[in-house]
Amino acid sequence: MTSYTAAREEMLRTIEEECRYTRGLTGKVRLSARVMAAMGKVAREEFVPQAMRPNAYDNSPLPIGNGQTISQPFIVGLMTDLLEPEADDVILEIGAGSGYQAAILAELVKEVHTIEIIPTLAREAAARLQRLGYTKASVEEGDGYQGLPEHAPYDGIIVTAAAPHIPPPLIAQLKPGARLVIPVGRPHSPQALLVITKDEAGLLHEKEVLAVSFVPFTGEGQRVKGADFSE
Repeated sequence: MTSYTAAREEMLRTIEEECRYTRGLTGKVRLSARVMAAMGKVAREEFVPQAMRPNAYDNSPLPIGNGQTISQPFIVGLMTDLLEPEADDVILEIGAGSGYQAAILAELVKEVHTIEIIPTLAREAAARLQRLGYTKASVEEGDGYQGLPEHAPYDGIIVTAAAPHIPPPLIAQLKPGARLVIPVGRPHSPQALLVITKDEAGLLHEKEVLAVSFVPFTGEGQRVKGADFSE
């Protein structure tokens, strides 16, 4: 059996280097120790196709089928860190993909609900997470634009596809004091990684963190022309 220990350690060093390189934009010299420990624990090779396993720990996105990708490790770590997850949190993820982001979150929080619009990916992610013992993470098949109101409100929401605007249902499902981490922008156009914080009064505060490139939202998120929820 192939050992990925050295590759995983090199991935962590690369994440640390990326943090130092981008600190002027992100405001972060390093990611939290909890997030780095989770990144170092989850077997990323289990979440990519067999042919991609030699490249599983490269700091780049990789195809996972159906026109979708698994995000580069630095972006996964950064978005997780920006969410500021706590041990008792219930988190919603939009875009399960292969289940990797959900696995990282499951190492950090009480409960993860993730939704995936592509049926094949949803079924595979659910089976994979179950096989690997990530019982804190559950996968739903559906359109993430509407979130999962049955489990709301959430202590944090993370979106792993670029939306043309901030979906109002996700804002509605966010607890006061909680954060939404989301890439916003259209395909083949500049996208911005945003952190939206809902304060105790329900007012929204937006911070742009970094220029990013994500696969686009599908389903209703492509069709609905949304409002500007910036402060």
